[in-house]
Amino acid sequence: MGRLDGKVAVITGAGGGILGVTATVFAKEGAKVVVADWVAEGGEETVRTIKKAGDEAIFVKTNVSKAEDIKIMIKTAVDTYGKLDVLVNGAAVDLPQQVSTVDCPEETFDKTIAINLKGVWLGMKYAIPEMLKTGGGSIINIASMAAHRAFPSIPAYSASKGGVVSLSQVAAIEFAHKNIRVNCISPGPTRTPLILGQWGEEGVQRMANLIPRGQLGEMEEIAKLVLFLASDESCHIIGQTLLIDGGMAASSHVSR
Repeated sequence: MGRLDGKVAVITGAGGGILGVTATVFAKEGAKVVVADWVAEGGEETVRTIKKAGDEAIFVKTNVSKAEDIKIMIKTAVDTYGKLDVLVNGAAVDLPQQVSTVDCPEETFDKTIAINLKGVWLGMKYAIPEMLKTGGGSIINIASMAAHRAFPSIPAYSASKGGVVSLSQVAAIEFAHKNIRVNCISPGPTRTPLILGQWGEEGVQRMANLIPRGQLGEMEEIAKLVLFLASDESCHIIGQTLLIDGGMAASSHVSR
């Protein structure tokens, strides 16, 4: 038996990277997965990977900053599979402008907040009513270590992820008595194709030197933590933010 047998899960940002791996892990553990992403090519590739393994998934093209897109995403999940048990709000952007709080362009700030924070709010806004119909569910919102430690030059990203943590706590307390669990995870630097492309192996090694464990996280490690929070094994964990960063946030030597 899989740890998510009989469950229906929606995962945003699942067109690749950590959330794409999470989608495949969920499907392998028995979930029917709705893969949501703005980039159709990536989302469809995730679905192909899942189906090739004999598991079940569909793709829904979704702009998480738009309420109508989120409504369609949730409705498609319920119309296709009959219910909604798990929502993973993972879609996010870290726009390329690495600038100070003063120099951050307004459009950069607005776009980052719209996707990273408003998208999480919209996901919960339209998923929770469906979960209430069937007696509960689990919501996992993806924050970041940047929500807990100050990194110069990413003010919009940091603000958005800090907001995700606070918003998750509010929703968790509001709906705990309805058997809806809301939690966050905050990954540290993780070895993804995007990070490798941006930093290169030399940059990755420099970052690894700042992590007490001595290496970046792996996508599968993050996916397994999301799986735990989605499963009934974590039934008494509510309103928490779990850092998965190799000890980086606990260290006094983090710098950027």
